[in-house]
Amino acid sequence: QVQLVESGGGLVQPGGSLRLSCVVSGRTLDYSALAWIRQAPGKEREAISCINSNDEVTYYADSLKGRFSISRNNAQNTMYLQMNSLKPEDTAVYYCATDWKTSCSMSSTYLIYDYWGQGTQVTVSS
Repeated sequence: QVQLVESGGGLVQPGGSLRLSCVVSGRTLDYSALAWIRQAPGKEREAISCINSNDEVTYYADSLKGRFSISRNNAQNTMYLQMNSLKPEDTAVYYCATDWKTSCSMSSTYLIYDYWGQGTQVTVSS
């Protein structure tokens, strides 16, 4: 059974940092792209970043470049999202997801992903 499990969320003050992890079990990550998707209160889910099987990364929002960094460790079947300089508008539930393809989508739509984790809450507030 394939499972994606996120961790690392929490409450952080504006300007702070968090590192999210997504551990995948039941299937190797070596040949799959993985994405981070978030859903802010009252908003639709949106993909924010993706890393493909060659470790090439895509950021779907310019506002995240320079603040968020996606990475993966295939040996540990884990993907990460390092989030720095967090802002209140980054408050959301963060999910990891995959469609088991090797490349990342050109679109930030969340609809293409078949497998999802349960999500981890990130709250940025003073």
